[in-house]
Amino acid sequence: MSTQLPIIPVRRPVTGSIRPPGSKSLTNRALILAALARGTTRLTGVLESTDTKVMIESLRRLGLNVEQDAATHAIALVGSGGSLAAKGADLWLENSGTSIRFLTAMCCIGEGRFRLDGNARMRQRPIAPLVDALARAGVDIACELGTDCPPVVVNARGLPGGKWSVGGNLSSQYLSALLMTAPCAQSDVELTVTGELVSRPYVDMTIANMRQFGAKVSEPRKNVFEIRAAPYTGSDYDIEPDASAASYFFALAAVTGGDITVEGLTREALQGDVHFVDALERMGCRVEYLPRAIRVIGGPLKGVDINMNAISDTAQTLACVAPFAEGPTRIRDVAHMRLKETDRVSAVVTELRRLGLDVEEHQDGMTIHPGQLKPATVMTYDDHRMAMSFALIGLRQPGVVIDDPECTAKTYPDYFVDLDRLCAGAR
Repeated sequence: MSTQLPIIPVRRPVTGSIRPPGSKSLTNRALILAALARGTTRLTGVLESTDTKVMIESLRRLGLNVEQDAATHAIALVGSGGSLAAKGADLWLENSGTSIRFLTAMCCIGEGRFRLDGNARMRQRPIAPLVDALARAGVDIACELGTDCPPVVVNARGLPGGKWSVGGNLSSQYLSALLMTAPCAQSDVELTVTGELVSRPYVDMTIANMRQFGAKVSEPRKNVFEIRAAPYTGSDYDIEPDASAASYFFALAAVTGGDITVEGLTREALQGDVHFVDALERMGCRVEYLPRAIRVIGGPLKGVDINMNAISDTAQTLACVAPFAEGPTRIRDVAHMRLKETDRVSAVVTELRRLGLDVEEHQDGMTIHPGQLKPATVMTYDDHRMAMSFALIGLRQPGVVIDDPECTAKTYPDYFVDLDRLCAGAR
């Protein structure tokens, strides 16, 4: 693939079906839980991407035996039983937020010096709420450069239990990291979230995963969690297709007036991002829930005023559907998107304006006014979701070019191959 990719418009509605690769969120959670469990875990439907590769490599550096069969998307992992074999390690996490946050908490159960770092953007992404929570729990941990961002250094002596607390307003991943590691603490844990908790569906997904591996976790009061200190048990676990990735194909039906079925996802999926289809339904699409699939049929679109706090990873997707609706679309309560792979609010606003639209930027989101689009080269900011979402606009507007399409390797290396396969019959 070249460093720039022209998007070829379609001439008619796109129809077809697809099963996206395994969920990144579920893959990295399952890898952590398997690593902490007693016995062997066999994972199927595993995503192969940059984010999962750095997680697997880090687990190996921590002394775990991970056998991967990329051809069948399967992994067998012999767990540590709640301890770490390695007496210290240097871990490199690129720009994988889930990996560095989950592994920071995991390293605290070990003995020795652990250092976790990433690329230049990672060194701008806050991790202080997690570091502060672990420090208050009794861990010797600090942000090495004093910036509240990685690199993080942990001088581990095991993880004390007791009463923990963490802020929830910047990312739910801090809470998920603590929840998943808590069963390996030296005593039971009561974990309280202070302030607003963003992206709650991801927390529910974490807890569901923990229970599948045998954890005892309850929520006696809102945002207060009680976790029993007892090791996980290895399990056979099949990972769902990625619901965030599925959002691009659901949106493909909306943008082209087409008919797309995503296989392997249901209304009861663990991933909250499956509810992106509810937003499309509000905009005018028809949604059908099949026994093991979800079908979206496009229709005349209208703008919406929508809170996307719980499904913020799909806000960029909706922003690229909005130009084809009648009336403005207001996306609210997604300020935490500014701390992702890039400042996603500012990036989306900038690139929609580059394409000729009138877009208002708000502290917590944006308002998109449909209008006359124009050709442009879309900057992607090394953000996989920018590339995948803005390609949808190029299916309707000639002359759209995606800069640095290779950034999709972070979570979906074959995205443009799959998109082209679906669109081939409509060009």
